[in-house]
Amino acid sequence: MIRFALAAAVFCLLPLSAARVADAHCEVPCGIFADQMRFEQMLEDTATMKKAMIQLGQLAGKTDAQSINQAIRWVNTKEDHAKHTQHTIAQYFMAQRIKTSQENYVERLTTAHAVMTAAMKCKQTTDTANADALKKAILAFHEAYAGKKAAHDGHSHDHK
Repeated sequence: MIRFALAAAVFCLLPLSAARVADAHCEVPCGIFADQMRFEQMLEDTATMKKAMIQLGQLAGKTDAQSINQAIRWVNTKEDHAKHTQHTIAQYFMAQRIKTSQENYVERLTTAHAVMTAAMKCKQTTDTANADALKKAILAFHEAYAGKKAAHDGHSHDHK
């Protein structure tokens, strides 16, 4: 009876552990990588953070319920996008794509770390200069990662 209960408990937990593995798609050896998409997503996250910073500045000092609600939502949005950028660097690039055997390993690692630090500063402040610094850090990382001058599509990635 105890053995059956234990087996039933393990069986019930299997879907939860499977969901975790599925959620971490790129941490399995699938060989499916979309590096450029990750860079574009980080730039989009940065533009969203910058817009959140601008909106927070406009809401500063307002005490009506709607303004407070919007300010909280913008803070949460800024946090989520900064965390997403940090997660992309840590879980995608540093854990899987940057290899010690690569010729420019130290440069890739250094520029990836700069992106993580800049994203942290975006979480801590509402100064849009930090979002601009994050964008520069992402582009510098892209250049180091690609091993050449990064091609930029000319879009500002700024939400106005």
